[in-house]
Amino acid sequence: MLQSFLKIAFRNLLSRKGFTLINIAGLATGITCCLLIFEYVAYERSYDTFNKNADRIFRVQDEEYQNGKLVVPCASAMPGVAPAMRREFPEVEDAGRLRKMEFLLGNEARNIKFKESDVYYADESIVNIFQLEFREGDPRTVLSEPDKVIISAEEKSKYFGNEDALGKVLTIYSNGRTRPLQVTGVFKNYPANSHLKLSVLVSYPTYSKVIGTYGKPDDVLETSFGWTDFYTYILLRKGVNSKQVAEKLPAFIDRHFNNLPENKNQGDRYSLSLMPLKNIHLYSHYTEEAEANGDGQSVNILFLVAFFIIGIAWINYINLATARSLERAREVGLRKVLGALKGELIWQFMLESLMLNVLALVVACAITLSVNPLFAGLTGRPLPALISLPLNFQLYFIVLLAAGTFLSGIYPALVLSRYQPVVVLKGLFKNAAGGQWLRKGLIIGQFAISIILIAGTMIVYRQLHYMQNQGSGADINETLVIKGALGSIRDSAYQDVYSAFKEEMLKVSGIKSVTASSGIMGEEILWSTNWNRLQGGSKQANNLFHLGIDADFIESYGLKMVAGEPFSRVSGADRKRVILNESAVRTLGFSSPKAAIGQLISGGQNNMDSLEVKGVIADYHNEGLQKSIQPLVIFADRRTRGFYSVKMQGKNAGSTVASIKKIWDRFYPADPYDYFFLDEFFNRQYAEDKRFGQVFGLFAILAIGIACFGLLGLSAYNVLQRTKEIGVRKVLGASVHSLVLTLSKDFLKLIAFAFVIAIPITILAMHSWLQNFAYRTGIPWWIYALAGVLAILIALLTVGFQSLKAALANPVKSLRTE
Repeated sequence: MLQSFLKIAFRNLLSRKGFTLINIAGLATGITCCLLIFEYVAYERSYDTFNKNADRIFRVQDEEYQNGKLVVPCASAMPGVAPAMRREFPEVEDAGRLRKMEFLLGNEARNIKFKESDVYYADESIVNIFQLEFREGDPRTVLSEPDKVIISAEEKSKYFGNEDALGKVLTIYSNGRTRPLQVTGVFKNYPANSHLKLSVLVSYPTYSKVIGTYGKPDDVLETSFGWTDFYTYILLRKGVNSKQVAEKLPAFIDRHFNNLPENKNQGDRYSLSLMPLKNIHLYSHYTEEAEANGDGQSVNILFLVAFFIIGIAWINYINLATARSLERAREVGLRKVLGALKGELIWQFMLESLMLNVLALVVACAITLSVNPLFAGLTGRPLPALISLPLNFQLYFIVLLAAGTFLSGIYPALVLSRYQPVVVLKGLFKNAAGGQWLRKGLIIGQFAISIILIAGTMIVYRQLHYMQNQGSGADINETLVIKGALGSIRDSAYQDVYSAFKEEMLKVSGIKSVTASSGIMGEEILWSTNWNRLQGGSKQANNLFHLGIDADFIESYGLKMVAGEPFSRVSGADRKRVILNESAVRTLGFSSPKAAIGQLISGGQNNMDSLEVKGVIADYHNEGLQKSIQPLVIFADRRTRGFYSVKMQGKNAGSTVASIKKIWDRFYPADPYDYFFLDEFFNRQYAEDKRFGQVFGLFAILAIGIACFGLLGLSAYNVLQRTKEIGVRKVLGASVHSLVLTLSKDFLKLIAFAFVIAIPITILAMHSWLQNFAYRTGIPWWIYALAGVLAILIALLTVGFQSLKAALANPVKSLRTE
């Protein structure tokens, strides 16, 4: 019986090649899109899941409140949190800290030096929490003493080549000093799908030796709750619910900070919260994140799009199968007369559906394997191979494919198997009204999804265009930025060396200006403290972010002074003065920028003496438009060495870059010449949003294409059923234009109805997506109208092709066929 069913199914598919090809093309495209999106979503959701204890690991993060308002949601916590939680929380099995630093690190024996931006001071418990796999060294003791370092296999190869690294020395170069570190362990490269890049870990007791404790006792790094910057992770005991720990955190932070006498009147209150390790990459967007995180909402949207696209493909199959019911009615009638049972017919049609879906799956797998490298390049992710999809995603896909195959096959099978042989063989059968309404409903659903995707794509690209063309308020073009000299020069000699370096640089014809700063556009400013007014207004403390600059920074970047004056070029003249941005003026409660000039403010690290406001600059975007502009207090700092910005001019940029290197090597021989162009660096902040727009747009186009496959097939069958009507109309004088309109108008009505359904859904979905951006574009009405017009035009071209072909046919020939 099965063999007979297979033969009949195979013959039916071959006898209707057009129907078969349209269905396989649509289904294969839908399944391919689904598989590619599953790969992307699986990778994004795989972050940190490789850790066998991932479900028990949480990051402790702090939120700073002023006057009841959240001002700094921070991914890090205070240095005293981890030791205190280990002591006071029986639910905590282990706790550890990571303090991120940027170092000039080298192997003096091989005369090798590299700037390392992902070096962490680490508690020895970090080895256990993050399950580092060691190739060399004892995991129990590798970080237990000062001046010890462990490195990844990749770093070992970089610094030691094929030599053994264990017991050898790496040297930190900092502020003209050196500090040797003994390599006590080499661990397997940490997976890329982690929210942390762990490659160089220095023992935590080394921190106070290198950085110092600012005159405070050495145990301040174990007990202090006075500042943050320490990524803090806890490993809960098995069976412990994280809510039990979270409920104790308010009393814990009150006990250690908020309710202490010296902190009660500051106006600051801190709270602590727990972030599950597996949620950090997609759902944590705090300040001071260790690495740039993904966007959970965008990933979920694409996951939903996968279901939409494959759903559209199955809707095509249902529509085409039921539209062909007239053509197959006689076949059903004859088979019933010859003794076929309804159940056998259902199995026959279900088998045809299964064969089509299996063929489409084979084609889809082949396409997916061939385009996978291209798609990985588009997304910027090392996507898992098709066979390497996580088990849960494989199960999702198998269940989805089985359910889709069954549902898309069962309805046509039921419709076709219930025909009465007497009716169909006498030629009295017509398509049921119920089936027509279902097809219309499915077409409406298809094109509603297509319009949502068209409008969504346009809104995504409009937001990207807005961010990239809005202007940052600072001139970042033709700017080469060199990462500052970390190891060559001591603070005491720095100014003299920098002045000579700057003077020599300005002699190069391709250089317009040179300026130094502690931070740069496109990089998050992490240095912030509380400030308050000393004259008039509220004495309430307010959090301001710090930026150190030299006297040429404001002019070089074209920042606008809205009140007061820029810093003097006379050394030390503005040591007791600051410049604010407009946001800081508002934060401190000044009525206007002019009102702030000459006023005294106090705060900063160690509660600085009163400083006079010398000027106010217009707000500019230090980071991308995803984030709000921070209130800035700007210092004239002679020791600033974080970044050197070189404003270039002329067309011969290559020779200018080479000239800069020669000067750099002469003045800072111990520091690598590490540079970038600022406009490219700044626009990296939009890279993920741009990729999302490209991926979303690609699948929107494919979804519309799949919908058109189905519409093409339906219009072909519609024309076939109305062949006699078309012939009669032409004989009676109907024009080609009127015939095309007659054959197309029913489809266009359905698409217009789909437009009415799609627009409110699009408004709600895209408004929610735009909330991710502090500065966002508006959504004008014409975007929705254009999406609807495009959908109608696409449908008109698809349906119009078949309609025009029928309208131009010879009526005598069409009437003869009837």
